[in-house]
Amino acid sequence: MTETTRPAVPPAAGGGTAPGEAPRRLPLLDVLRGVAILGTLMTNVWIFAAPGAEWSVLTGGAALPPVFTDPSAAHLAEAAFRLAADGKFLALLTLLFGVGLAIQFDAARRRGEPWPGRYPRRALFLFAEGLAHFVLVFAWDVLMGYAVVSLLVAWLLTRTAAARHRVGRWAGIAHLTLISLLTLALLTAPGATGGGPSERVIALYADGGYPEQIAFRLENALALRLEPVLSFGLLLFLFLLGVRLYRAGAFAPDAAGRLLRRRLMRWGLGTGIPLTLLTGPACEDLFFLGRYVAAPVVALGYLGLIGVLLDRRTGRAPGALAVSLSAVGRTALSCYVAQNVLCALACYGVGLGLATRLADHGPWWVMGLWAAVCALLVAGARLWLRYFRHGPLESAQRRVLRR
Repeated sequence: MTETTRPAVPPAAGGGTAPGEAPRRLPLLDVLRGVAILGTLMTNVWIFAAPGAEWSVLTGGAALPPVFTDPSAAHLAEAAFRLAADGKFLALLTLLFGVGLAIQFDAARRRGEPWPGRYPRRALFLFAEGLAHFVLVFAWDVLMGYAVVSLLVAWLLTRTAAARHRVGRWAGIAHLTLISLLTLALLTAPGATGGGPSERVIALYADGGYPEQIAFRLENALALRLEPVLSFGLLLFLFLLGVRLYRAGAFAPDAAGRLLRRRLMRWGLGTGIPLTLLTGPACEDLFFLGRYVAAPVVALGYLGLIGVLLDRRTGRAPGALAVSLSAVGRTALSCYVAQNVLCALACYGVGLGLATRLADHGPWWVMGLWAAVCALLVAGARLWLRYFRHGPLESAQRRVLRR
């Protein structure tokens, strides 16, 4: 959600570029960010469509379909769709946010400005945006968690690379320990997730008013804000990994970058896909391992795969798909909020109420909703960028921070 620029020369020791060097845009970052935004919706759309919507995540109402006991075409399609996305694109988005911080740090050094300088103001504004998004639109907002972690990583960018590596390593170890303990708790206490949301909560999203939904989020804010707390170690690890990959040239259009992307593709997909299959449909109690351990590994594979596909078009004009994804990536913040607003209006009773009307029509309408929202976002982003340089929310953020 920042300018995707990179130094024209390799970063100096500790990050940054030589003074006076002009940055150049990295098209891969825009495409990756667009993929991450639309991919995150692949997970969130099922939350909007589930009975009880946002609350269903905590009560088991949004579990995967029973593909082993009932391997119907609908169940297999839904499981494949959700397993391809759950946690993967969120991890990719988190990693790219770390890349954005590294880019901002380099830009500040290039201009001779102190760091973090005014970045805490940007983080505070992002937190306020996330808070408004949580209260008014979607309980599972990620912006608030990003804002908090970004402050720590912004400070770590002033430390040595070795210090960042140590922090990242310990953050990863702490995260794996916590997830292992949570998984052990689920395995030793099966069925603890409950049998789905209550009838009152289901009715709230199916027929309740908008003020009542806001009040429900506020009343249950501690439970609904639990994910960024549980995943703090993972967020910190992925932010720092994004910085490290950027410094290593993983997004650069040169031979070293292409080699690194091929390695990420092979390692991430070769390791992450088997882990996903083992921890996804096989056992619901392995949910934490699937979403918070296997998914980040697959995200690295996705990063490499998308990079490899774009590398094959080197020297040629970008295709329509790459241009569309890039447009979404350049307006990432606006598209992230807009997709959740659109899904809420489509699924909840305050809007079209499709979650109730189409509840008996299987998963196909949910996939269709995802495709329709993606098409609207792509069309809107491309049209907007014809006349403006930044997305609407991005422009508002820049105007407020300039003042």
